[in-house]
Amino acid sequence: MSTPAPVPGAGVVLLYCEVEMLREEKEAVIAEVAELLAGSETMFVSDYRGLTVAQLSELRARLRESGARIRIVKNTLGGIAAERAGRDALSPLLSGPTAVTFCGDDLVGAAKALAEFAKAHPQLGVRGGLLEASLIDAEGVKALASLPPRDVLIAQVVGTMAAPMTGLVTVLQGTVSGFVRALNQVAQQKAAAEA
Repeated sequence: MSTPAPVPGAGVVLLYCEVEMLREEKEAVIAEVAELLAGSETMFVSDYRGLTVAQLSELRARLRESGARIRIVKNTLGGIAAERAGRDALSPLLSGPTAVTFCGDDLVGAAKALAEFAKAHPQLGVRGGLLEASLIDAEGVKALASLPPRDVLIAQVVGTMAAPMTGLVTVLQGTVSGFVRALNQVAQQKAAAEA
């Protein structure tokens, strides 16, 4: 049996198709990450080197509880996505194995989840993040994690706003009750004078 002669150019077409497919996959990843970057006001960047798949799954579950989402990002693609999303400030944090946490409404909860997980699993290194348009370092993320939860902060703000109103109501109530007492005394004096 003889070996069939190679068809000229056949390998080139196969290689070109594979490269084109890879480019399309990369473009899809860049588009997805750019959309996440553009849609999140706050995000944290971490080094996940040394974590097992089970530990990453546990971290994902903890972050999901606070409405956050974590995504493993290849640095080159992440840099392109950051540029497209107008989040160039994030680029210095994209080195080494990179996981980006996209925070929802509760950025304090996400920071707490990362900080608590990092305490239990020191392999997770929080590098910093982006708070709206400002770059923050790892200490900034720790400072956010030390804040009270969102519900407590809202309750504190409402309590602070309600305190002056409560004082005003008390003062007005005292003034009205004082006025009613004064009228009552005048009525009693007139009744005593007529009697």
